This record gives sequence, C-alpha cells and structure tokens, in this order.
Amino acid sequence: MNDMTSSPRMRAAPSAWRLCDEPESADARNIDSAVASASALELLLAAVHFDDESCASRVSVLDQLRANELDRLPLPGSGKTATRWRALTAVAACDLSLAKLYESHTDALAILAELRRADLSDDGTWAVWAAEPPNARVVARASRGDHLILDGVKAWCSGASHVTHALVTAWLDDQPVLAAVELSQPNITVDASGWQAVGMRATGTANVRFDGARATQIGDVGAYVERPGFWHGGAGIAACWLGGLAAIATTLVEAVARRAEPHASAHLGAVDAELSSAAALLSETASWIDAHPRADARRPALRARVAVDRAAARVIEHVSRALGPAPFCTDAKFARALADLPVFLRQSHAERDEALLAQALLQEHASHL
Repeated sequence: MNDMTSSPRMRAAPSAWRLCDEPESADARNIDSAVASASALELLLAAVHFDDESCASRVSVLDQLRANELDRLPLPGSGKTATRWRALTAVAACDLSLAKLYESHTDALAILAELRRADLSDDGTWAVWAAEPPNARVVARASRGDHLILDGVKAWCSGASHVTHALVTAWLDDQPVLAAVELSQPNITVDASGWQAVGMRATGTANVRFDGARATQIGDVGAYVERPGFWHGGAGIAACWLGGLAAIATTLVEAVARRAEPHASAHLGAVDAELSSAAALLSETASWIDAHPRADARRPALRARVAVDRAAARVIEHVSRALGPAPFCTDAKFARALADLPVFLRQSHAERDEALLAQALLQEHASHL
C-alpha cells in the first residue's frame, strides 16, 4: 500500500533523536504494558507501504490500529506522556498524513476522557475539527438536555469523508462549545473541492456543512480551551513533527554511512545537534506535564512547538543541501515526507506563537520582581 515505511527508518534513527523513557520509578507493570504496545505498534507499521495519496488508505491503516487497540494511548499527564508521544513519533515516521489522522483520533479520545464523556469513544474513528477561520463558523442551538443542533460550515476538516465521528467547536449564544457529532447523518455534507494540496494531500481535508445536524455538547461552555489538556495536545503535535523529521534525516545518516563526504558529514553533525536538542526538550516537556498535570502548560507547550518548528527549518535545509536533488526526484518516501512536513508544520502559528511565548516569559518575569 505504500512506499514510505516508517518502522525501519525509526529503528535506524539515532537513539538521541527519540523521546526518553519514563523514570525507572514508574510502575513496572505499566512500563511492560507500554513497551508491549510500542512493540506492537512498530511491528504493524513496519508492514505499512502506501503507494497512493488517498485518505482512504490512511484511514484503513488507522482502523487496523484501532482494531489492535493501538489507539488507546496513555492519557497526557498520566505519568506516561512520553510514551504517548513516542507513539505519535512512530506513526509520523511512517507517514505524516496517517499521523495527522491518528493524532486527531487519539486527541479526541483524550478530550472525551478529560471532559468525562469517555463513554462516547467506544466505537468509530474520531477527528477533532477546531479551526475557526473568519469565513466559516458553526452555530449551535440548544435542544433537550445536552443535545445540540448544528448549522454552518466547519473548515479544515481532515479525514472528513472517512471518519465516523468528530469533535467540533461551535458557538452557542456566542459562547464557545464543543460538540460530538456522528457523521453519517444525511444533513451533513462534505465539500473537498477546495483541497488542492500537494503536501498532506492524503489527509482528505475538506469543508463540512451542517444543516440541522444532531450533536451532543461535551463539557461546559469554554471547556475545550480551558482544560489543562488543551496545551498537552498542542505539544503532542510537535512530537509528530519530530517523528517526520527523524525519518527525513535518517536518509542523510544512511547516505553519509555509505560515503562520508566532508560537507555532508558537517551537515549531519548539525542535524544531530538539532534533533537531539528537540527530542530532549520534548522529553523534558513530557516530564513537566506529568509532574504538573493540572497546571497551565501553555509556556512549556509553546516552547516545545517553537523549538521543533525552528529546528525543522534548519534540518530540512541541512538535509537538502547535503543530499542534492537526487532523493527529491528518485526516492518516493523521502519526497513525500519533504512535501508533507512543511504543510504540517504550519499548524504552528509561527511568529504569533513566538510572541505568545515571549508574553508568558515576561509575565513570569514580572511576577518575580
């Protein structure tokens, strides 16, 4: 099914480019379970080979992961956040469109658990659709109990034609709410005509129109962004970026191992410094979240996202300058990853995130004066 195989590339990647294990003091049974799940995930991913750009093939693999309960990751802040993020890096090293869908599904499960509606997550493939561009808005009307009626258009809906359920941000009396929607309803339509992407094409992203669709409100007004897990999930996206970067950079490792040309070796040394630092910061962020599961994780999450985003730009430049045009033109898995990753990285808000990080730093600085 594909020519971008993840697990072999992750095995070849240097250990310093991976997230660190949890502390040895953690419950041994939990560690054994996590190791077994990680091994099962890598084994399944090793057999994944996409030779197309379809969302259907990625969702088919996601369904296989679900069938083997490999979507049931440790919850953020549960003491095994790094284990959760290692799963995201492994899937991202396999295929970044698959990682986008897998991360969205597992994030939905975590949100439902955090907002005490895990009962809804037993079946189906989920997505989180939370983009709020000014030209697309979903309005909710109250129905009986926690039921809602949704109208409007939601933009940037990955997997829209293939997932079965979604968590959708909407507006109830001009207040933000989160709604769980079963997507087989006839008054929900998908318009993928605007999705002309080359990178991340296989996410099948589309606009979704709701015309009186039934939904269930999840949590209180504002709960989606006010919960601690909002920033935990935001940092987890950076783990996906790291996994994609490690797969790309492993191509350079293999090239220099075959022929240690001096300039390529220098680029590889710079790549190692970038990826080792990014992995160490993500490991530190995971440990911080586990130590402070209810605290505001905005600053550590933003720091991790900014660091990996910046490292990615430098790693991509080093790899491309070291290897020249050949792998871009002859290595399908490398070329796909390098088309996908810059698009995925723009889930970062670039300088806006850096400005927010600076504000958080200055607020802490002012509090100590």
